[in-house]
Amino acid sequence: MIELLQKLIQIKSISPKDMGCFDLIEMELEKLNFNCERINYQNVENLYATFGTSGKLFCFLGHTDVVPTGPEEKWKYPPFSATIDGDLLYGRGTADMKAPVSAFIESAKEFLNLKEELNFRLAILLTSNEEGTSKDGFIDKIIDRMIQDDEIIDFCLVGEPTSNEKVADCVRIGRRGSLGGFLKIYGKQGHVAYPEKVVNPILLSGDLISKLNNKIWDDGNAAFDPTSFQISNIKSGTGAHNVVPGELEIIFNFRFSTESSEESLKSDFESILNELNLNYELDWDLNGNPYYTENNFFKNIVSDSIKEVTGYSPELNAKGGTSDGRFIAKMGTEVIELGPVNNSIHQIDEHVKISELWTLKDIYTKILTNLNLNS
Repeated sequence: MIELLQKLIQIKSISPKDMGCFDLIEMELEKLNFNCERINYQNVENLYATFGTSGKLFCFLGHTDVVPTGPEEKWKYPPFSATIDGDLLYGRGTADMKAPVSAFIESAKEFLNLKEELNFRLAILLTSNEEGTSKDGFIDKIIDRMIQDDEIIDFCLVGEPTSNEKVADCVRIGRRGSLGGFLKIYGKQGHVAYPEKVVNPILLSGDLISKLNNKIWDDGNAAFDPTSFQISNIKSGTGAHNVVPGELEIIFNFRFSTESSEESLKSDFESILNELNLNYELDWDLNGNPYYTENNFFKNIVSDSIKEVTGYSPELNAKGGTSDGRFIAKMGTEVIELGPVNNSIHQIDEHVKISELWTLKDIYTKILTNLNLNS
């Protein structure tokens, strides 16, 4: 498992490029008699591997692409060297998410070597562009094709790094939706010394930002935190100190609970703009709707497996950002996300604890075993 992980980390698979990770993974899966299929769209590669012919379908969902490293000179070890220092393995993509991919392949190997009668079908679906934009992800296209072919995933385990302080202390049973937007507010450009001849969009944005910041979009619920609104970028000005700009651009994002919807957020947002009599253009980008796994069957399998291996039960919540689990959820699938500790993901010196990775592998194996016993 560690050897495979190191080989994967040494591949510079910056999103949306796989750069050969699937070649290594496919060799491992073919040794286990998985049927492997490459499903590629434009510049995005995907690998779908299946084992078994009858029963409900269990799928491990993951990705091989990684985010850029940032300044490599600031890393303790080169980000693609896969250096081991004591119990830590360093490298871009260790936790997010080449470690859980490697752990699941090892767990599948252990589980299938038990040579018990398989009571469900086993699948692994990997993409090379989870970290990129949703428009280029294509997992949604694969899922649409599967739905058309009546190939429905019943249980999905996503290897996202969900753990907080120790491995498997936290499991995601849902995710908030993500709705982004690009707003352009128009004013009238002119000389700063003649305020009667200008309309300053920067000053106009002050009341807007205050109202948006103070707005309660919803109160959340037992599973979800309240919907949040954030501004990630504001751009205006001509570069001159004595010119009032003619326009201002704001990039923003909602992370929303099931108490809100795309339609309700758009309506409330535009009502505030119109209330302030702003002259504006507005473009929306829905990155994903919220989802939540209500059925307890697979949740109990995962929770019980974690407790059997670690001695403690995980926290079940729907926090964090979006994941590709949102595409699987539209099948009516029971989606659970479980992976390594997330305190270094996307950061300088990303790493995993090797000892915790072995624990994660044991949990994955136990999930497969318990699912087989209860199917």
